[in-house]
Amino acid sequence: MRKSHPIRRVVLATAATVSGVVLLLSLKPSSDPTSASAAGAAPSAAAAGQESPQGGTGAAGTTTVDGDATQTQYGVVQVRLTVANGKITQAQAIQAPKGGTSDQKTALSVPQLNKEAVAAQSANIDSVSGATYTSTGYKQSLQSALDKMKEASASSGSSSSSSGSAQAQAKTVTGQVAQTQYGPVQVRITVSGGKITQAEAVQAPKGGTSDQKTALSVPQLNKEAVAAQSANIDSVSGATYTSTGYKQSLQSALDQAGG
Repeated sequence: MRKSHPIRRVVLATAATVSGVVLLLSLKPSSDPTSASAAGAAPSAAAAGQESPQGGTGAAGTTTVDGDATQTQYGVVQVRLTVANGKITQAQAIQAPKGGTSDQKTALSVPQLNKEAVAAQSANIDSVSGATYTSTGYKQSLQSALDKMKEASASSGSSSSSSGSAQAQAKTVTGQVAQTQYGPVQVRITVSGGKITQAEAVQAPKGGTSDQKTALSVPQLNKEAVAAQSANIDSVSGATYTSTGYKQSLQSALDQAGG
């Protein structure tokens, strides 16, 4: 019987070894890609878990309050406040003088006034040099917005204990029409808890120069009526007839309200 050649045995042994290694590799579970993808997904899932509680909480309790429109020699000024937790977070002029040199003065003064309103948290801000009328109108509208903000805060605080009764006490009363040389004047007041919370002229002289006088005098008379809580308010210079009619109608409204 012929013996196998030594080289042939080496070749056969090597082939057998390679076949065994290939077989073992084919049977081994391929777990690396799965584990790698799982490891990559874990950090992103954790990050998503951390971010989700923060969404949508920043704007909670934020409100906007518009001040009264204030008529100035060069146009109307009206301020809007953004309030959060009882503090002014933003101020902006939603109306301001326009046209001619007013555009430049508004562009220079309003941003500065906005910043000062937020910084001061009040209407005690400096007028901008070269824009006196705009600054004055801004401060007046800002003060009215602050007053409304305080009223809203006070009413919300009291409503937590007696919301139904507070609303039940609030009422509006319209005074009698007072005829003046330039037209009728009629005042409406809102009364809550025995106090005037708002006053407005539902009728006032119109046409010609009366439009300008009404625009200048009525907002001031409204504020004074709320501040004085009576008809004992000063007449506005240059609008004597309107002021007199306003006070007469205001007094009749107060009489009806029992004040």
